[in-house]
Amino acid sequence: MKLFGKLFKMSVCVAIGASATYAGADDGSNLWLKPLPSVVKTAEQTSTAAKTAEIIQAELKNFTKVRQVQIVLDTAEAKAHENDSFTISGNSQKITITAKNEIGALYGVYHLLRLQDTGFSFADTFTIKETPACKYRMLNHWDNMNGTIERGYAGNSIWKWNELPGTISPRYEQYARANASIGINSVVLNNVNADRRMLATDTLNKVKVIAGVLRPYGIRVFLSVNFSSPRTVGGLRTADPLDPQVIAWWKSKVDEIYKLIPDFGGFLVKANSEGQSGPCDYGRTHADGANVMADALKPHGGVVIWRAFVYARKEVERIQQALLEFKALEGKFHDNVVVQAKNGPLDFQPCEPFHPLFGKIDNIPLGMEFQITQEYLGQSNHMAYLAPLWKEVLDSDTYQYGPGSTVAKRIKQASMIAGVANIGDDVNWCRHPFAQANWYAFGRLAWNPDLKSEDIAKEWLKQTFSSDPKFVDPVADMMMSSVPAIRNYMMPLGLQHIFASTLGNHYGPGPWLYQSVYNADKNGVGPDRTTSGTGAVKQYNAPLDEQFNKLDTCPERYWLWFHRIAWTEKVHGVTFWEYLCSRFEEGARTAATYPEIWKKMQKYVDKERYELVLGRLQLQAREAVWWKDACILFYQSCNGLPIPNGITKPIYDLNKLKRVSFPNNVHFCPSPDSVNRALDNALIK
Repeated sequence: MKLFGKLFKMSVCVAIGASATYAGADDGSNLWLKPLPSVVKTAEQTSTAAKTAEIIQAELKNFTKVRQVQIVLDTAEAKAHENDSFTISGNSQKITITAKNEIGALYGVYHLLRLQDTGFSFADTFTIKETPACKYRMLNHWDNMNGTIERGYAGNSIWKWNELPGTISPRYEQYARANASIGINSVVLNNVNADRRMLATDTLNKVKVIAGVLRPYGIRVFLSVNFSSPRTVGGLRTADPLDPQVIAWWKSKVDEIYKLIPDFGGFLVKANSEGQSGPCDYGRTHADGANVMADALKPHGGVVIWRAFVYARKEVERIQQALLEFKALEGKFHDNVVVQAKNGPLDFQPCEPFHPLFGKIDNIPLGMEFQITQEYLGQSNHMAYLAPLWKEVLDSDTYQYGPGSTVAKRIKQASMIAGVANIGDDVNWCRHPFAQANWYAFGRLAWNPDLKSEDIAKEWLKQTFSSDPKFVDPVADMMMSSVPAIRNYMMPLGLQHIFASTLGNHYGPGPWLYQSVYNADKNGVGPDRTTSGTGAVKQYNAPLDEQFNKLDTCPERYWLWFHRIAWTEKVHGVTFWEYLCSRFEEGARTAATYPEIWKKMQKYVDKERYELVLGRLQLQAREAVWWKDACILFYQSCNGLPIPNGITKPIYDLNKLKRVSFPNNVHFCPSPDSVNRALDNALIK
């Protein structure tokens, strides 16, 4: 055991756990943290450990309310992810943070400050030990080198490639600090639809600068790479992974990267998907493609993250293809390859069952990919607290090795969880103030998937706005209800992909564009994925396959995922048409309560954020009616049935709604003003 640095001391000047009504202005740029008076600056030649020590000292000096904090390093050997573990023990007079290294100590400091700011009682002696569930807790940025972000709804990229390496934005360190405060330790800087220029030497020198800023906060840099890079960057005539020249090129390029960035994390690869090149172009397998990169990275400790988002096979529907593709490759990936699957088999839809890979693959490390950015959940215009949705997946029992074989346990084995970032260069990082909660919640669940969604919401609210229970409790309830509400007013009961654009901005309802795909006609709606249809239910283990196969045992949220249902079929004592309409109605009514709840919170929130959130919640309430009316009127046009009693009369005209459109751009969310103008024009007059 050795003492790390010096004993940090300061007097208690504010009672622990005190809170006050918010009075000052706040643009949201500080997220859930308090601003440091100045950014930590150290000499260029200072070691990373020394820089981390200065960060620790600055955080404690400015924010701790404990009289004395001691940092102790226990250098005994530990498993890789356990190097980030820490123990906090003591009481209000003296606290000791014990960790394996400086980064673990930094995590311990941030946890101490979180406890302090969320009302933890330090009066009695206590001990808290924290160990992250996964080694790789990762943000994936779908950022492009031209500054745009695919599915980015908060401005342009924070990475200013045209300014680097000479100019370093202060936001890089602010970003690193925010991630470290919630335990995120890995960052993929660029879009999975990778630009070949990312592997050019001049770009790598820019990546080196970013890596240097992130390193003292315990964050390793990864890059998305294009599989065809040996050809497009290296000038070879092929990218065949078994070609000796290709093998040599990857080794040379990886060696070059590690000379610049000794702690480089590795590659993220999207291959043979949505037009991206891949090993299948050369008659090779995904394992062949991943292994050539893995072999180059392994001597340096790097990993390959190979996305399972593939659907090139035509003989089966899209949601079944990944399992068919990767099941045949068990045992063929090298041990520094992780296959990364989305949470569900389709595409981050509001109601998807967990991806069947998590229950059917035995001998391939599987990592999780969640989407923090709200591509299908109202983007930056809707409040959608995603932790409960992610918890549904993490807590799902796959029954792979009997009861208790949860998805969370599967991820812990692979030790990798990633989230597609919702971060841009807007002043408040995420455009919608409540979208910050999803960045925060992802980090907390990546560290500990067993945390409760409501507890995380309350943590975030107390640190971001106010710790007064009269604020925290009702707003946390509102957050917890948001995803169920959105599911209801957008795509209830397992409806999927009924957005107004397939490849564009995915904004607004468009069920009329998918009539043939999901079989909406005069008789019923939904695809048949039971054993009588495509058989997708058989990709799940017993007893789930039998449960999903029958409507009366299938969870409601998956009804229209697995089943085609007649409009007149009786469910819960009413026709399915009546029940479906009631779901749309309930969602819209719930969203209508949000502005009223928020108005009661005005005294707890600064004027700037109060008004911004109020405007977004009012728009969300209006868009909920838009979705409700568009879907009910369209499905009524299919079945000819009357709108049931108890359903609010539509205020929009279906033909006018079909003409509502926005720029077909994957990089931007329509502005509230443009949405309101479009909906004004679609009103029944």
